[in-house]
Amino acid sequence: MVVFVEFLSGEQEKRYGRYAGEPTPEQLAKYFYLDDTDLQFIKGRRGNHNRLGLALQLCTVRFLGTFLTNPIDVPMVVINYLATQFGIDDTSCLENYARAETRWEHTALIKQCYGYQDFHAQPNHWKLVRWLYQRSSLGTESQSLLFDLTTARLVERKILLPGVSVLARLVASVRERAANRLWNILSKLPSKKQIVALEKLLLIPEDQRYSTLDRLRHSPNKVNAKSLVAAINRLEEIRNVGVGGIDLSHITTRIKFLARNAAASRAALISKMPSAKRVATLLAFTHELEYTATDDVIDLLDLLIRGLLAKSKREGEKERLRTLKDLDAAALRLAEAVEVILDTDYQDSVPDLLMPKPVLPWHRFGVAGK
Repeated sequence: MVVFVEFLSGEQEKRYGRYAGEPTPEQLAKYFYLDDTDLQFIKGRRGNHNRLGLALQLCTVRFLGTFLTNPIDVPMVVINYLATQFGIDDTSCLENYARAETRWEHTALIKQCYGYQDFHAQPNHWKLVRWLYQRSSLGTESQSLLFDLTTARLVERKILLPGVSVLARLVASVRERAANRLWNILSKLPSKKQIVALEKLLLIPEDQRYSTLDRLRHSPNKVNAKSLVAAINRLEEIRNVGVGGIDLSHITTRIKFLARNAAASRAALISKMPSAKRVATLLAFTHELEYTATDDVIDLLDLLIRGLLAKSKREGEKERLRTLKDLDAAALRLAEAVEVILDTDYQDSVPDLLMPKPVLPWHRFGVAGK
């Protein structure tokens, strides 16, 4: 299988296995400070150039995870930091070290005394491949991030870095292998009928301009009753595909990753994928879309109810403000009437005009009443 490696950025390639700039003071203290063991290892070398050169190679492999072709191709701050620890004032002696064959002997000596191993040495190489495979199967890191994590792991475990293309091809091939395994597992979960239903999502209906997949990925974006009906119909259409009951809980993380990729890809691109990858991608997308569409319906219903309640509250407040004047007047009249009722000293005086007229017996006098 040919693996094309195009995921590394120019910055990654530039800083891989070399000094990309001056180390920070914290890095100098951590990687370039020589303890008693280091000094005991170095002090037996003859000449300042050998002692300083050996210290440079030791600290470089500790910091970068590899030996440099030119061992003195390091920032001056590093040279000065190490020279100070040896009390060496003239660092020009390193020019002799760069041309001497002794530097190759020092490389082998550091590997032997400090436990550094070559990249392809077993069983560490097999352990690295297994770690990469597990990380690719369970995680969702990009190839670029996985490359950086692998580099850091190699440095930490004292495994010398290989060439940048060697490590990049390894990361890409292991990740591709893990992805193929996941696609094969997922593609075998749905039945033939479910696979047919999934494949139909890529088709464009006669009366529409877009495929069903492209249409279903977009949720209603307005808060009204029409959008709620559309959201319910969308959810029902997704459920009719019939893959919601497939248990994918054991690969939840990777499922979400596949679903996000499908959501960002056009139907035409998905249709060109290999069969296993296409079915796996559609299964992951539809399975996750059912949950998302359900949430969309609930959220839209909640917003509609909140809107209706807010409208009702506003109308009630307007009605209250409108009748507040009449209510205040009625309250004042009622208060006056209550004061009269409760005042025991109040004398009732009814005007004569309001008093009822007496009824006289005019019929006794043979005349009509007036």
